[in-house]
Amino acid sequence: MLQHGSGYDQSCDSDLILARSTTHPPALLTSPDEQKLIQLSLEGHLDSFNRLVEMHQDAVYSVALRMVRNHATAEDLTQDTFISAFRNLRSYRGGVFKAWLMRIVRNATYDHMRRTKRRPETSIDENIVTFSNTIESGERSPQEWAQSGELGEIISHCLGGLSEDQRMAVVLVDIEGYQYDEAADYTGVSIGTVKSRLNRARARMRDCLQSHPEHLPASMRLGNREDQEE
Repeated sequence: MLQHGSGYDQSCDSDLILARSTTHPPALLTSPDEQKLIQLSLEGHLDSFNRLVEMHQDAVYSVALRMVRNHATAEDLTQDTFISAFRNLRSYRGGVFKAWLMRIVRNATYDHMRRTKRRPETSIDENIVTFSNTIESGERSPQEWAQSGELGEIISHCLGGLSEDQRMAVVLVDIEGYQYDEAADYTGVSIGTVKSRLNRARARMRDCLQSHPEHLPASMRLGNREDQEE
């Protein structure tokens, strides 16, 4: 029997395991081995579905965590995602299995955010947002500044001010590092829509960050950048 990781509760209607590791595999087309596990899961083999959980739980958890910014809530949403996937596995109609799971966690996080009607919960130490296409700095990268403390808190605040769709685009592309086509598949929209949401989100993030110039490094402040361009 596979072991549960700390912090995860076992659902009453399954023995689904949710033991987190530190990395998640890159997005790939559903492999023949994965298809076999899906088929065995449909036939009632729970161990096979647990294998699928192991393969994708880190990617699902990471997206949930970035969206709700609370460890306990992200764990609950991850567990809910796989329980929902297990119950509705017959609705999977082929294609990239990971994308199917990502659409489930997207819906789960959106539902949670609408129920709570508030910005992401307690700020966490994963305040790492890469806005290389939004803000350029000749000193340290935005990611390094985000990790340094106060700017990370501001970035978290600004991220919380985005709409659900815009936040998801930022999470998938700018934070998780997925390609546009992957983000489109994971959210069920066109690549053009992903790019549009991302452009609007980046603009809002830039404006929000510039409203807190006291926390920005000198080269990232709007006034200094304008002076340098003259």
